[in-house]
Amino acid sequence: MAWTVLIVDDHAGFRASARALLEADGFHVVGEADDGPSALEQARRLHPQVVLLDVQLPGMDGFAVADELAAQSSAPTVVLISSRGRGTFRGRLATTSARGFITKAEFSGECLSQVLS
Repeated sequence: MAWTVLIVDDHAGFRASARALLEADGFHVVGEADDGPSALEQARRLHPQVVLLDVQLPGMDGFAVADELAAQSSAPTVVLISSRGRGTFRGRLATTSARGFITKAEFSGECLSQVLS
């Protein structure tokens, strides 16, 4: 069975690229959101198994969204993404409830699969 994924990023171009890459690798993208509050609403409504979540979002950053998602019953697995490197967020990555972090430059369905395994 394919993983169900919610893509959260404020750049429509990245969401479209991520959707294409994920669907080509067998993931089922169930929705998209462009800010933190919308991500929370979509996750509650769609119940994805995975939330691919940009760190920098309008309205609420990805770390805050990840914390709120983790507090939900049957919380989805969160994987953070950013155009900035891991070192930029080192302190926050050490304490986040997210399963992993992928830079946008290295993002692929295969990379997401490795984080999820």
